[in-house]
Amino acid sequence: MHGKSIVLLNKAVADELTAVHQYMYFHFHCDDQGLDLLASLFKQTAIQEMIHVERLSERILFLKGDVEMGLAAPVEQVRDVAKMLQMASKMEQDSAHEYNLWANECAANADSVTKKLFEELVADEEGHYDQFDIEHEKLRQYGDSYLALQSIESSKSKLTPGAGE
Repeated sequence: MHGKSIVLLNKAVADELTAVHQYMYFHFHCDDQGLDLLASLFKQTAIQEMIHVERLSERILFLKGDVEMGLAAPVEQVRDVAKMLQMASKMEQDSAHEYNLWANECAANADSVTKKLFEELVADEEGHYDQFDIEHEKLRQYGDSYLALQSIESSKSKLTPGAGE
C-alpha cells in the first residue's frame, strides 16, 4: 500500500545523507581557511539535514519499510567558496523541487502524512537555499574582501585570551 512512499522516502534519505557529507566537507574547508561564519553555516545546515534523515527514517519504519543508508552521489571536492555556495544553493533548490513532486505523488497514493512531511521539508530546504543564496550574493557584491573580513575576525578571536571558552 505504501510501497511508493517508502521508495520516495528512501530517495530523500539518500539525498539528505549526501547533503550532510557534502556540507561537512565544506565546513571543514571553510573552518581551515578561518571562514567561521560560512563554516558554521555549513555545519548547522548539515545538522538540520541529519534531523531530516531521522524524520524520514522514522516514517519509513512506521510504514514497515527498511531504511537504506546509501548516498545519492559522492562528495565533490570543491574548495572554492563561491562554488561551494553555488553548489549548496543548487542542491537545496533541487531537493525542494523533488520534495514538492513527491508530496504530490504521496497525495495521489492516499498517504497524507508522508505528503505533509515532504511539504515541511520543502520549507526547510527553501530556507537553506535562501541562506546560501544570501551568502553567495554577499560574496559577489563584496568579493574576496568579504572572505578576508571573516578570516581576520577568526584570527583575532584565536589571539584573544579566553576567546571561545
